Amino acid sequence: MSPPATLNPGSSYAQPLALLAACHERVTRSLDLLERLIQHLQGRPGGPDDAARDAAADVRRYFTLAAPLHHQDEELHLFSRLEVAGQAALAQRLRAEHRELEALWAPLETALGRLDDIEALRRHALPFIALMRRHVALEDGELFPAALPLLDPQSQAAMGAEMAARRGLAL
Repeated sequence: MSPPATLNPGSSYAQPLALLAACHERVTRSLDLLERLIQHLQGRPGGPDDAARDAAADVRRYFTLAAPLHHQDEELHLFSRLEVAGQAALAQRLRAEHRELEALWAPLETALGRLDDIEALRRHALPFIALMRRHVALEDGELFPAALPLLDPQSQAAMGAEMAARRGLAL
């Protein structure tokens, strides 16, 4: 099932679900970059080069700064609405996956900061990548379509304003 047209990725806090969908595109690009980084390091004797360090820094920055805010947005604004609407199981599953992703991220972030042990990087990256890809697909396929009818324009405006405020932005 493809998301409704109103969920096309965007960058406006006036359309917070579209903004969250756009975040998923950035998640996917960051996961792709992480996979390319691992391949690059595996084929490179002599340790990481500047390109590897830059890629690792980009991945770390996204999953350390943006991803936690994205999860917070979903938990504060979407999961509670799902629970009220009788879809508590989906909200609970997604919330549990957020906690699991956080736990997987901690050692991966350390490995990305060092880049001195490609096997440790792979060992930590592969489960994180796999779960994150499944998680994004679940949110795109079930969370956003379920949440959209629960958010009237006024609720979306309030949600967007709160999301922007968490990022230090004024609308």
